Amino acid sequence: MAIFSVYVVNKAGGLIYQLDSYAPRAEAEKTFSYPLDLLLKLHDERVLVAFGQRDGIRVGHAVLAINGKDVNGKYTADGKEVLEYLGNPANYPVSVRFGRPRLTSNEKLMLASMFHSLFAIGSQLSPEQGSSGIEMLETDTFKLHCFQTLTGIKFVVLADPRQAGIDSLLRKIYEIYSDFALKNPFYSLEMPIR
Repeated sequence: MAIFSVYVVNKAGGLIYQLDSYAPRAEAEKTFSYPLDLLLKLHDERVLVAFGQRDGIRVGHAVLAINGKDVNGKYTADGKEVLEYLGNPANYPVSVRFGRPRLTSNEKLMLASMFHSLFAIGSQLSPEQGSSGIEMLETDTFKLHCFQTLTGIKFVVLADPRQAGIDSLLRKIYEIYSDFALKNPFYSLEMPIR
């Protein structure tokens, strides 16, 4: 059981704070001979599998390492482009590690504002008058818990579905945030926390 992520979203949908405390689980490493039997495409400055699932490698997985050296976006550790490197028959056989890519800062900002919008839609679509919005979403692999304060700040926790005590964790995070915000004369409620 675990806490995967914590988000603090302001009343306008901006991301104030975010913390990831998980390591992506699905990683697969395989040695390939030329030609590569997977279709790779560049998407959002990362090289992703576009076609050809096999041996634990899934569509959407990113190239994380080549020959044991980490890949930085679309570049190898040597500064060469990944697609060019994998397109050259002289570089084979090659060992490539694939896995689920971590979210970029822009993706985290986008997800925070998207959740803010879904929260507002959930409040307005409720058949009950005065609905508080989304408090919990449940999937087979995680639960999203949300606590909204009277000032409109949302505290969101992504956790293992079997994890207990999330409500008290959300209230404790709110208490810590309140102490930080009220005791720091230089902090504005809309500023990101570093």
